[in-house]
Amino acid sequence: MGARLNRLLLGYSVVMTTAVAGLFATQAISQPDKAVFGEIDVQRINLREADGTLRMVISNTDRMPGIIHKGVNHPHPNRRTAGILFFNEEGTENGGLTFGGRRDAQGRVIGSSGHLSFDQFEQDQVVVLNQSESPDGTKRGGLTISDRPDKPLPFDAFGKMATATPAEREALTKELIASGAVDVKQRVFVGKTGDRSSAVMLSDAAGKPRILMLVKADGAAEIQFLGDDGKPVKTIGPAAG
Repeated sequence: MGARLNRLLLGYSVVMTTAVAGLFATQAISQPDKAVFGEIDVQRINLREADGTLRMVISNTDRMPGIIHKGVNHPHPNRRTAGILFFNEEGTENGGLTFGGRRDAQGRVIGSSGHLSFDQFEQDQVVVLNQSESPDGTKRGGLTISDRPDKPLPFDAFGKMATATPAEREALTKELIASGAVDVKQRVFVGKTGDRSSAVMLSDAAGKPRILMLVKADGAAEIQFLGDDGKPVKTIGPAAG
């Protein structure tokens, strides 16, 4: 009797397990590929296309990737921050949002920043919204628009710089500058400078400032027209009352 009962219970268990597995399988097929969470703690999230192409990364500092070009990760020479990185349809980085700030043991702010940028295709950032605070209390913030070379960035060289010795890094930097692929020409700046002035600076294609509009912290205002050497050739101030 005992042996027969055991066999019956075993058979019942097999049948029920199969039925439950089939029910879950049916639900998995019939339900959309979607999960709902009230709250989730993660260190990194990768957003990908259906074919696996990386399109966005949300990451903490430790898991932030390097410079990704067409799906290949090259070590970044100096990026050490949390944030969001954007990638184009080819899996190459084309912008990002980073942020940070901390105090030292004495409670002094030793760094604070917020940065949103968009890159030229296979190049570096050309539109940047940035704010920063230095240990000396200097605060800057503004919008910058720049020109970048038509050549793509040498992604392999940046990867080498991450592990290079100081001498090797200096040599690589010179090579990169000579290649003409890492040049930047600032064209527009609108924001607040370190001396608390409000400023608008317009530059030519060579990156030379040509017009500077200033409102200083004390309220003094002027427009400067600048020469090749960056010095004012004409200044316009408020008309005398």
